[in-house]
Amino acid sequence: MDTATFEKFRQVVYDKSGITLGPSKEALVASRVGKRMRALGLQEYGAYLDHVLQDRAGDEMVHLLDAISTNVTSFFREAEHFTFLSEVVTRWLAKGQRRFRIWSAASSTGEEPYTLAMTLLETIKEPGVDVRILATDLSTRVLRTGVAGTYDESKVKTVSPELRQKYFDCHSEGEAVRYTVKPRLARLVTFSRLNLSTPPFPMRGPFDVVFCRNVMIYFDNEVRGRLLREISGLLRPGGYLIVGHAESLAGAMLDLKVVRPSIYAKP
Repeated sequence: MDTATFEKFRQVVYDKSGITLGPSKEALVASRVGKRMRALGLQEYGAYLDHVLQDRAGDEMVHLLDAISTNVTSFFREAEHFTFLSEVVTRWLAKGQRRFRIWSAASSTGEEPYTLAMTLLETIKEPGVDVRILATDLSTRVLRTGVAGTYDESKVKTVSPELRQKYFDCHSEGEAVRYTVKPRLARLVTFSRLNLSTPPFPMRGPFDVVFCRNVMIYFDNEVRGRLLREISGLLRPGGYLIVGHAESLAGAMLDLKVVRPSIYAKP
């Protein structure tokens, strides 16, 4: 891939997703785009880019963004965030709250929203509590995995044996051992495609807690600012925004206050 073509890919990806690709990502883009080109029988990167731009239905743009998106996740990743969620939900329950709305803004293949669901089910022991988790991602590919809710044995190693038994069905596929989330877990989560770089978003909120972790590191300040303002507007007063440990809202000029590193509260 020549530099001029790479620059065109960079601009298209930024315009459509808000993802900023640095100059060092040329080899990564070439590799990931190459897989899609082989599927289409195309030989030139420029020809593939033309194909993307000429597809009026927009399906190939979705395939391109699926290929470029980085989706690294695991069950109970940054586990202290889920401990915090359990603590605040316990506090809200004690005050009489019986309706909870949580948003996993960059849900990837579903490990985060299903961890949220397990955390809530373990925390809320009483009947009649209304819990809903919205899980969104840009990539249709990872959303399909989340909806299916089936994971390789290696993926569930971060889930305790007790929780694995309670919330997953274990089955064999050939020589592989797979785990599928049980209906009581799956019914709490709704998956939907959403481009975080293009607010306003269709949901109305308000949310009690928004998890938006390890995605803003791919955005520049302008895209990050738009996203944070939208999230702040969708949070209820007293709600929380939780970001990744590698991320900071410093300089974002929001009405959110720091509760602890990576956790922010809306007054």
